[in-house]
Amino acid sequence: MGNTMFSAEVKREIEAVARETGLEPAALLAIAEVESGGRAFAVIAGKKEPLIRFEGHYFDRLVDDGKRVKARAEGLASPSMGTVKNPASQAARWTMLDKAMAIDRSAALQSVSWGIGQVMGSHWKALGYGSVEDLATEARSGVSGQVRLMLRFVEANGLIGTIRRHDWAAFARTYNGPRYKVHRYDSRIAAAHTKHKRGGAPAAAGDMLRRGDRGEAVKDLQRALTAAGYPIAQDGVFGPATAGAVERFQSARGLGADGIAGPATFDALGKTHGGASAPGRIAWLLGMIRHMLPLVVRMAGFRTGRKA
Repeated sequence: MGNTMFSAEVKREIEAVARETGLEPAALLAIAEVESGGRAFAVIAGKKEPLIRFEGHYFDRLVDDGKRVKARAEGLASPSMGTVKNPASQAARWTMLDKAMAIDRSAALQSVSWGIGQVMGSHWKALGYGSVEDLATEARSGVSGQVRLMLRFVEANGLIGTIRRHDWAAFARTYNGPRYKVHRYDSRIAAAHTKHKRGGAPAAAGDMLRRGDRGEAVKDLQRALTAAGYPIAQDGVFGPATAGAVERFQSARGLGADGIAGPATFDALGKTHGGASAPGRIAWLLGMIRHMLPLVVRMAGFRTGRKA
């Protein structure tokens, strides 16, 4: 997904649903923003509609034999996932859905992933809806309806606790599947959560460090990695060696191993050094390291110069 930001109106609607359900607004905003790419709807024929994706392999399985022949002939169904391509524009996707509904309305609605949470219509019964029509109606009722649909899926999969604990890796593993690390869902949600906790302000310098960065913030990161058992030259240059150390640390902690030091990585470094969160505990730790290093060097030199 892209880096589009929700409008103020969309944010207010999501925050309202979060409060209704007893969730932290920043946490729900972060999940919704990452899952949707920050885009809440498309305007189709003058009406705001949820973003959709049509899955032809679902449609192929859900229609009966006679309708399947017609669906395949029209390029709407295939037994193989990914064979039926989704057009780039949402208008064209809604046209595709209309054509599928003309063949089998219920099967078509079940073959769509709906809205901000990208929830498949085929889950309607497991999520407590009376019919797939009810699920689609809620998704099409507005941003709040899309978020309520997403939360039904979250609750049905036992993920409310992971949200409250800010355990983004556990959340993404279930919600996005075993390949969640490839797309860095956990670290992206963590970064979005930090941003929304701050009130939507852009990340401060040092909140995200990556290859090419230089300076004291990079030195602090290198010192923290060294103290955590991933020794690295403390030269203030974020090069391949530093990225490799970050990746190894992230991998060992179950984070998305992308080599970028963001909020989730800093938080894990903080917990490594006493259980508190970054940046407070890391700042204290790094200060101690900075003060102790000269003493350690002097002691090493003294011992090296002693006679046997």
